[in-house]
Amino acid sequence: MNVLLWHLHGSWTTAFVQGPHRYLLPTVPGRGPWGSGRPSGCAWPAHAVEVQPERLADTDVDVVVLQRPEELALAARWLRRTPGRDVAAVYLEHDVPRGAAATSRHPMTDRDDMTLVHVSAFNALMWDSGRTRTAVVEHGILDPGRRYTGELPVAATVVNEPMRHNRTAGTDLLPGLSRGAPLDVFGRGTEGLGMRLGAAIRIQGQGDLPQPRMHAELARRRVYLHPMRWSSLGLALIEAMQLGLPVVALATAEAAGAVPPEAGVSATDPDRLADALRELVADPERARAHGAVARAHAVRRYGLHRFLHDWDAVLHQVTADHRRRRPCDTRRRATHLRVVRPAVEPRR
Repeated sequence: MNVLLWHLHGSWTTAFVQGPHRYLLPTVPGRGPWGSGRPSGCAWPAHAVEVQPERLADTDVDVVVLQRPEELALAARWLRRTPGRDVAAVYLEHDVPRGAAATSRHPMTDRDDMTLVHVSAFNALMWDSGRTRTAVVEHGILDPGRRYTGELPVAATVVNEPMRHNRTAGTDLLPGLSRGAPLDVFGRGTEGLGMRLGAAIRIQGQGDLPQPRMHAELARRRVYLHPMRWSSLGLALIEAMQLGLPVVALATAEAAGAVPPEAGVSATDPDRLADALRELVADPERARAHGAVARAHAVRRYGLHRFLHDWDAVLHQVTADHRRRRPCDTRRRATHLRVVRPAVEPRR
C-alpha cells in the first residue's frame, strides 16, 4: 500500500515504517510540524519517502494515517480528496484525554468514515468515541538489545519538559522518590531540574540525548523509574524494559497493566516506590533478575513483529471496508476491530 502520514512521534514512526508498505511523508521547505519529512540521522528504510504536498493530488494513496485533527483538512487540501470519503483513513490517537473522563469526547467521535486506533486499551477506555469504529494496536519498538549493566547505583527516568507537565508527569513526586535513590532524569527541559525542585544533590537532569546514547546511559543505571500519573504508555518505559532494566512504576493508567510484578515493583504509594528504589539499588543481583523478566515480557508483548502484524490487519480491513462502502449507506454502526495479540500472563 501507499500510506500517507506525518512524522510526529519519532520512536512510533520509526517502528511503523519498518513494515512492508510505501510510506509517504509530506515535506515542506524549512520542514516544521506540518512537513518534516524523514528525520536526519535516522536509518529508516528506503520505502519511507518524502513527498512534496503539491504532488500529492496526483499520487496514488491507499490510506491516510492521521494523528492530529488539523491533518484532516490539510490532507483534503493536498490530496484534493476527502479522507474517509474519497480515500481510506485511520486516525491514530497517541494520548490520554486531558479533560475529565466523563466529558472526554474524541475529535473523531461519531464518524462512520474512518477507524480510530488507540495505542493502549487504557486510552480506548478513557476516550469517548461514540459510534466511531475503534481498534487498539499496542506499541512496538525496534529491540535495542539487552545492554543492562546497572553499574551506577542510581535510578533513571525519562520525561520531556518535566516542569511544564509537573503533576501529570509525576515531577512533583521526584524529590520524595529521590530519598530512595539518586535520580538521573533524561529528556527535553531537564537541565538544572534538581535545583528547580530543591533537590540538586539527589536529582540530576541529564538533558535530551540522541536515542542511541540515551539507551547506553539508561543501561548503566541500576533501575528505571516510571512516575507518570496520567499519560499514555511512554515508549521510554518499554525501551528501558527491553534494555533489561528492572522497573519501579506508579501503577496508574496503562502502566498498571504493562509492568508484570516480577519485573520490579508497581504501586500507587510513593513511599512504597521509594523503598523499592532503595532496595533494588542496594541489591544488584535482585535488580538484574527483575530486569531479565522485564526484558522477556517487553520483547514478547511490545515486539516489532507483533506491532507490524497488528497494523497490517487494521490497514487491510480499513481499505477493504472503504472499497465496499456505499456513500448512501446510513446503517453503519460502531464496531471494534479484532486485532490479534500475543498471549500474555493473566496478570500483566
